Amino acid sequence: MSTQNARILTMRVARSLDARKGQAWHDFMQMQEVLQSRLEQQLQCTSNLSNADYTVLVVLSEAPERRLRVFEMGQQMGWEKSRLHHQLTRMCQRGLVVRESDPDSPRAIFAVLTDAGFAAITNASPSHNREVQRLFFDKITDEQVEQLGDISLRVLDGLLGRGSN
Repeated sequence: MSTQNARILTMRVARSLDARKGQAWHDFMQMQEVLQSRLEQQLQCTSNLSNADYTVLVVLSEAPERRLRVFEMGQQMGWEKSRLHHQLTRMCQRGLVVRESDPDSPRAIFAVLTDAGFAAITNASPSHNREVQRLFFDKITDEQVEQLGDISLRVLDGLLGRGSN
């Protein structure tokens, strides 16, 4: 979906809500789109990584032994199987990750962070984190950070079927 089409759809959804919710939804979607775009630009310029690359590298760098079953990665990241497959294929071609069979379960595949992938995330993280701080967290109060965390978990729990939402 093009950016223009996404904006039109967001505006239509916003109009079907009451004025306060419609405006909040519109502002949230626009903020998210602009923020993602700016962070993507920063990652590309400073580390030649996409947001998707960065997400995969973070997940694998935090996994035990820097490896995780692809199925578990998809669940953890909330990505469709085909999206993760294509992303891992591109990253394998660049030497950032490798796929390995699970000796205990021949049908299971692990994604494993390579030394090059670990170096990429180690090098990208400081400047990316500074940019997240500058573009986002410097604009909100500590109380708003707490509220954002609470809201995010509440909505995420509902979307993932955890809890009472």
